[in-house]
Amino acid sequence: MINQKRTVFYLSDRTGITAETLGHSLLTQFDGIEWETVNVPFLDDIEKAHCVTRQINEIAGREGHKPLVFSTLLNPEILEVIKQANCRVFDFFEAFICPIEEELHLPFARMAGRSHGLQHHLSYFKRIAAVNYVLAHDDGVNPKNFDEADIVLIGVSRSGKTPTCLYLGLQYGIAAANYPLTQDDMQVMQLPKVLQNSRAKLFGLTLSAAQLHFIRQERRPNSAYASLVQCQREIQWQEWLFHQFNVPYLDTTRISIEEISATILNRCGLRRQLYG
Repeated sequence: MINQKRTVFYLSDRTGITAETLGHSLLTQFDGIEWETVNVPFLDDIEKAHCVTRQINEIAGREGHKPLVFSTLLNPEILEVIKQANCRVFDFFEAFICPIEEELHLPFARMAGRSHGLQHHLSYFKRIAAVNYVLAHDDGVNPKNFDEADIVLIGVSRSGKTPTCLYLGLQYGIAAANYPLTQDDMQVMQLPKVLQNSRAKLFGLTLSAAQLHFIRQERRPNSAYASLVQCQREIQWQEWLFHQFNVPYLDTTRISIEEISATILNRCGLRRQLYG
């Protein structure tokens, strides 16, 4: 139930990804509020800061509540301008950098964009290579190259393989391929031959028949492909297959792509290849 509406600002002198990610994670712990989000990346001069301050003050006056401001601004002069506005500022660097400096006995670099920039070229290009691998090995394409994969996801059509592979590549630098289990595979009741040499890398994705039916209805309404009976048959068969050939698998019915990916890494012993 929504009890109130509030505005939250995410301010950064670069992309704002860090401020938004951390701020959003904190706000999800509070129920009954509908958040109006204002993202302000590349806030890198005083004039822009004064414009944002006026915007904050206007919203505070209209709504009768102080907007929340999550900041990763590094320029103290710009941050000071923002603090003069009618808002509540939560500055992530202010909260954490000083204690870290004290512990490490080192000053922080005060350089913007290090989390998502190109300072670490090898890490960046590892991400690009992983995403390219995912795109080139989606939906069973180029199975002869599955030996180069870190992991191969398998499951029936629309079980979430492609978005999970993309997330693994983009966020973790994991070379993830995927292979769709088909009607032909069901008839022979065997693991597809093209997967035989990748047994150690296989991981299955399953979900409830009702959820699969809902997803397929969006794609092909009222088709045999989307029927609940067909979805039940395919889910029952693929879970039999996973058990028969000792393929680890995960029921994704009620979990997000982020949770699916983290669970796969944890269960398969894979490590994040990059940060940023």
